[in-house]
Amino acid sequence: MLVGRDAEHRALEQFVRRVGGGGGDRLVLVGEVGVGKTRLLDTTAVLATELQVIRVAGVEAELPFSFAGLHRVITPLLGRLDRIPDPQRDALRVAFGLDSGPTPDRFLVGLAALSLLVMVADERPLVCLIDDAHWLDRESADALAFVARRLHADGLGILLATREQIPALDGLPVHVVHGLPEAEARRLLSSAVTGSLDDEVAGRLSAETEGNPLALVTLAAGLSPEQLAGHAPLPSPLPLGPRLQTYLLQHIRELPLATQSLLLIASISPPEDQGLLWRAAALLGLSPVDADPAVAEGILQLGDLLGGTVAFQHPLARSAVYGAAHPADRRRAHQALAQASDPRHDPDTRAWHRAAATAGTDESVAAELELAAERARARGGYTVQARFLARAAELSPDPTGRGGRLLASAQAHLVAGDHGTARRLLDRAGQDLLSPLMRARAQRVRARIESVLERPAHVPAILLGAIATAGGTDEELTRLMVREAMEAVVVAREYTVGTTPAAVAEAVLAVQPVTDVDLLVHATATRITAGYLAAVPAMKAAVAALSAGGELTEEGMPLAILGGYLAEDLWDERARRALLARVEEFDRRNGALSALKVTLVCQATGEVWAGRFHAARARLAEIDDLDAMMGNPAKGPAWQIELLAWQGHVEQARETATLMTEELARKHGLAAMANQAAAAMTVLELSRGDYRQALGWARPLYDSDPVGHGSRSLADLVESAARADKPALAASALERLGERASAAGTPWALGVLARSRALLSAEAADQLFQEAIDLLGRTELLTERARTHLLYGEWLRRRKRRTEARTQLRTAYEQFVAMGAALFADRARVELAAAGEHVSTRIVGQAGPLTSQEAQIAALAAGGATNTEIATRLYLTTSTVEYHLTKIFRKLRLSSRRQLRDTGVFP
Repeated sequence: MLVGRDAEHRALEQFVRRVGGGGGDRLVLVGEVGVGKTRLLDTTAVLATELQVIRVAGVEAELPFSFAGLHRVITPLLGRLDRIPDPQRDALRVAFGLDSGPTPDRFLVGLAALSLLVMVADERPLVCLIDDAHWLDRESADALAFVARRLHADGLGILLATREQIPALDGLPVHVVHGLPEAEARRLLSSAVTGSLDDEVAGRLSAETEGNPLALVTLAAGLSPEQLAGHAPLPSPLPLGPRLQTYLLQHIRELPLATQSLLLIASISPPEDQGLLWRAAALLGLSPVDADPAVAEGILQLGDLLGGTVAFQHPLARSAVYGAAHPADRRRAHQALAQASDPRHDPDTRAWHRAAATAGTDESVAAELELAAERARARGGYTVQARFLARAAELSPDPTGRGGRLLASAQAHLVAGDHGTARRLLDRAGQDLLSPLMRARAQRVRARIESVLERPAHVPAILLGAIATAGGTDEELTRLMVREAMEAVVVAREYTVGTTPAAVAEAVLAVQPVTDVDLLVHATATRITAGYLAAVPAMKAAVAALSAGGELTEEGMPLAILGGYLAEDLWDERARRALLARVEEFDRRNGALSALKVTLVCQATGEVWAGRFHAARARLAEIDDLDAMMGNPAKGPAWQIELLAWQGHVEQARETATLMTEELARKHGLAAMANQAAAAMTVLELSRGDYRQALGWARPLYDSDPVGHGSRSLADLVESAARADKPALAASALERLGERASAAGTPWALGVLARSRALLSAEAADQLFQEAIDLLGRTELLTERARTHLLYGEWLRRRKRRTEARTQLRTAYEQFVAMGAALFADRARVELAAAGEHVSTRIVGQAGPLTSQEAQIAALAAGGATNTEIATRLYLTTSTVEYHLTKIFRKLRLSSRRQLRDTGVFP
């Protein structure tokens, strides 16, 4: 037991007990230097003697090297890499520099680490202890946090200790380790002092150290017996805080000069690579014997020469030694380490130390550092790439080289998520960007910053300006920029600043398409410039290519947006589903989780249209899961607007629509969000029978005619205008719908066209309603079929054909009840009552007591997915899936997957 750490000891006992019992747990210990975090990790290791334990510490010297910390965690497990999925294995090998290959997505690396650690934990529960997490490189910290957020029933625990909370660990449970209370601090002092300890002295030391155990012990060791006994005055002020480093340095400066030089090399050398330390030391005329005085004074600890670490006993000593060294001495130490590094097997270490050893500029060193940056990028180490390139720019004597490296560093910072630094680097690079092509690339980076900040309105104008600046000197760059400009226009629409959607579309059409994704962009541009009918062949060709096997890529805006919109514009639900399924598989396989979230939103919308609200809820829950995994704040209800509307959650839907139209659209220029809200709210108001409100939401979509929403909302506009006594508007909308639906030619398009014609027909309505029901019966769109039965039933009742009306209304009512469309079901029930049939009010189809994650798993299990497939899909382990399925069956009082399907609650 540690002195004064009873509460922490109990928490760690519970942590180990949960992991040992097959559960998953994670905890971050946060506290200042010397407060006892390392001792708490020691205690955890002792408590976990029956478990597997992996223990590493972040190392300040390894901060410049991507995935260095994760590599040390995974090193004992590398022999089992072949047992995890191939894409994950390949990503991890590339990240560690063990293989070459496509640059891995950082989340795919996190998934690989999760799979490997959980696989090992399946054999025997595993605890990973990570000390000094504040010194982990950014990529390693992100990957380990990713793993920690996914733990549940896995027999795996992640315990991290850090001096301060770091962004990568946001959202993980935190235990702040404070200094000891006065009584416990006195106990610790008494145990550390061999002679007499004056009570007043103990009280002062306890108060001024605020109970910091290391400060107490360090002070006790540095004070004389007379001072501790109260017979001599204490130093004033006491050596605490920054003064503690000075106190440590006083002892170090009393050592021989050769020992001090060796300590400086040790302060910047990887602790686990003694070979590098001794080779560098030898270059400066030093030997292992020179370490003896530091070891004897308890400043340095050396492991055995066959693999032990070189550790400073006091946590502040390493940084104190380096910080206090003369700049020339630091450069000399770095130069020795550079010369001692193997240029073939460890070129990045060599390049970094050469750069640190250089005063002024040196093109050869800058070029070497630039090559190291490229190797970091190839491994997915964008933070390291950015750091290397920024230093290479400082070393560049030539303005062109400096500007190009600053630009490349800005791009890397942007990919790493640091848009503020990216913008500052672009500003610094400005005067050194001498060629038009470099200036164009810089403008493209500025446009991408706007996109990352979800401010698409300015993006098209910036990119068109960049295209003009480049002057056609790089065809590939021009093609990428017109694509990105078009994607931004689709999202910003009327909020586009500095140009127009038509001007962007013209720029797109002036560039020859190369890839299947380019076909999507060209089809969208044709839709804007030449109109819907002229664009139909191009839209069909683009959607068919990507839904049937065309080349996929997730550069720029997520592919699901443009692909989904074009398929929606064609009323082609089958192609839309196939395209999104391919994109989903691509996103999951490549770890493109940011794009996957958008794909899941589009798929959730399709599930809503199909009346599978629980499948939609499961996909939306996965988005929240992904945000938690990635450490992102949840987006809130904006993703859920279609589901909220169909389920009849009036107030929540209205609040969400206000958020989407006011905050996201008007303030951020995300017109697409306002369009989505308008389409959903039109349906909500139709379900309530408030046709004037529905018309108010649908009319702007008719006027602006955005890709996707503009066509799909036409049938809703016909219904709302007809019922709101706006016959001219209804007829105009029907005319547009007729032209487009006939050109699209899908059952969905022709079905809603027949229904809309029936609403305005005086003579052929009966036949048209039946035709609509037949056509929509060939689709998965249960919502459209149920609405058609409802409208047909209402039409029949108003013509006194009550028996036929009850048949249609009963069908609509049962379908609405089954899917959980509360307000539409109420509307059908009222009509049934008016037709002479009374039914009880009931809404079923709700998942009841299931959590969001349980609903996800239940939906997949009901669809026939195996436990392994579910685990792979949701980034869980099979044991976690089994755990949740047991709870699902118990909550729903079921015993098999077949019964899950038979409930009708899940697809």
